[in-house]
Amino acid sequence: MADRKPIELAEGWSFMEKGIQKLIRLLEGEPEDQFNAEQYMHLYTTIYNMCTQKPPHDYSEQLYSKYRDAFNKYINEKVLPSLREHRDEVLLKELYQRWGNHKLMVRWLSRFFNYLDRYYVLRHSLHPLKDVGLLCFKDLVYVEIKKRTKDGVLLLVEKEREGELVDRALVKNILGIFIELGMSNMDCYEKDFEEYLLTETSAFYRRKASQWIEQDSCPDYMLKAEECLRLEEERVDNYLHATTRNKLLKEVETELLSNYETRLLTKEHSGCAALLRDDKTEDLARMYRLFQRIPKGLDPVADIFKEHVDSEGMKLVKEVTEAVELAKEKQAKTGPSRDTGTSAEQQYVRAVIDLHDKYLQYVSTCFCNSSLFHKSLKEAFENFVNKSVAGSTSAELMASFCDNLLKKGGSEKLSDEAIEETLEKVVKLLAYVSDKDMFAEFYRKKLSRRLLQDKSASDDHERSLLSRLKQQCGAQFTSKMEGMVTDLQLAKEKQQHFDDWLKEKGSKLPIDLSVTVLTTGFWPTYKSIDVALPREMVEGVEVYRSYYDSDSKHRKLTWIYTLGTAVLRGNFDSKPIEMQMNTLQAALCMLLNDVDELSYGEIQERLRLPDDDLQRLLHSLVCAKYKIIKKDPDGKSIGKSDKFAFNNRFTDKMRRIKIPLPPLDEKKKVMEDVDKDRRYAIDAAIVRIMKSRKVLQHQTLVMEVIQQLQRMFKPDLKLIKKRIEDLIQREYLERDKDNPTLFKYLA
Repeated sequence: MADRKPIELAEGWSFMEKGIQKLIRLLEGEPEDQFNAEQYMHLYTTIYNMCTQKPPHDYSEQLYSKYRDAFNKYINEKVLPSLREHRDEVLLKELYQRWGNHKLMVRWLSRFFNYLDRYYVLRHSLHPLKDVGLLCFKDLVYVEIKKRTKDGVLLLVEKEREGELVDRALVKNILGIFIELGMSNMDCYEKDFEEYLLTETSAFYRRKASQWIEQDSCPDYMLKAEECLRLEEERVDNYLHATTRNKLLKEVETELLSNYETRLLTKEHSGCAALLRDDKTEDLARMYRLFQRIPKGLDPVADIFKEHVDSEGMKLVKEVTEAVELAKEKQAKTGPSRDTGTSAEQQYVRAVIDLHDKYLQYVSTCFCNSSLFHKSLKEAFENFVNKSVAGSTSAELMASFCDNLLKKGGSEKLSDEAIEETLEKVVKLLAYVSDKDMFAEFYRKKLSRRLLQDKSASDDHERSLLSRLKQQCGAQFTSKMEGMVTDLQLAKEKQQHFDDWLKEKGSKLPIDLSVTVLTTGFWPTYKSIDVALPREMVEGVEVYRSYYDSDSKHRKLTWIYTLGTAVLRGNFDSKPIEMQMNTLQAALCMLLNDVDELSYGEIQERLRLPDDDLQRLLHSLVCAKYKIIKKDPDGKSIGKSDKFAFNNRFTDKMRRIKIPLPPLDEKKKVMEDVDKDRRYAIDAAIVRIMKSRKVLQHQTLVMEVIQQLQRMFKPDLKLIKKRIEDLIQREYLERDKDNPTLFKYLA
């Protein structure tokens, strides 16, 4: 077979040019038939042949160059002139049209010249044909037109921001050209478009914000800001590249939020404080959503929240203090009445619970349970809850509040569920109280009274509160209280045992006797008075003592008569009346059974009571509501020369009455006990720390002591210093000879 005659470059290229012209006419929309398969094959084969001829007829290199020239010629003759005569949106439409045509041309020509791609390009590591086509467009069209294109796009973006409808698809398509011409990186899009977009965005919102901040209220401004951010996000979804999202939003956030944060939050009638004051929860939630977007944007909001909660709390403290003072003044003028002070203080704890509920709700709903706002709430409550309210501490008021909830006939008439819920809330509040040990001591005193006087409304509620306190403050906090509750159960069993023992012995006491045996360590310390009891009582005490000694070895009974109660029958002229009273009151009344009259001195001699206690007893039976005993001379105070006799003319509409003893001031005693316990706790902490560390600086030791004890109380620095001195004297520690601020542990 004869060799095929080689195709010369000029001949071959003139054939290819015809094909290229046909393609251009098709692209330009001029009348022209589509390529058929035969024409396509002919063009492809021509290139193939010209590239596979033996040298010097291998025209691969020249064809690669002519391929590029074909694009450049088309661009210079057709594309650029058509683009130069347009601006703005018309330009964008024309550009998109031209870009589409160009890509079609690349697709067709790279098919015709396919053989070059497969061999020549690979062998010489050149740009693939598709890229050559794109580069021609980039070097000739893009470079000339990119600025006007960018301006056209930004104009449409601004129109849309001002509320006009624009051709979003067109914008997306144009930005697609910037991305595609980046040839697998984002350089063109970022440098030639995005940078300008961000600058324009910043300027646009700067203008808007400066108008809005003057004319709008804080809520209105925030609504606009939120809507702008939403629309910018929408813009990204509709036509910008996803990588622009954060950069774009940052510009908007800076201009609308960061730059005006202080002015916005402190606007006089509509800023953050006003929104809190007027309970605008929706606006507050929006404020949180917006300002969490900017660095440290929530800190000032949290500070204003803290100040607001604190001032609301301080307002309560002030109101209650004033109400109590007013009640005292009124009492001083009109004489004793119902204890309004206590009820105001009860209302205070209830109001603090409501306040906590309200702002905890704010934290969870408006502020998305943010730890920053939980911290603000905590600090605000810690501040005002530890202030003195009408001379009382919150620890004392909370203990009284719980007592009122848990005792029979308390002023809070609530269902079981409501009581449980309220107890849980009080325990939550206790977390803010720095003197938890003070609460424990007041609460223990009141618990003891409820238990011993059978005033507790429900064992379940008592145990429930103890388990909550145990969870919140640890097992040590409630161990004594739990011991008290258990003691009472055991005391009931012991009483039953005693009654059975009496039956076995066949003994009968002159009086009905019921004894409650308590474990010393669990209960508050009570004053033990060695009173001389009437003979009927003495017999009961002696019998019980012999029972107890036979039943419990190595245990000593101490009788606390001040806590006992007795029921006496008073045979008055009008009718007999049953009287429930304190054991000591009963002992005093029974002295008057055998004699007509006794002097102050004789009563004191027979009962062997100190003056204070005797005065209190006589006052409760002579001068108070129920005047069971009359005195000579008459009067409201007890004198040592007075004489006392049974008041047989006394009467009352009830058949059974309860005669109270004036309450002692427990507060002072609690304070003393707490101070004593604190000294022990500080000593124990110092010794514990020094034992493990052996040598320690004064400052470090103090800090560690505070850290160990702050769960229960805030130790006073002077007291810690005093305790260290005391431990040095008692030779637990010594000062370093060369450095007086350094302590050593002495084993």
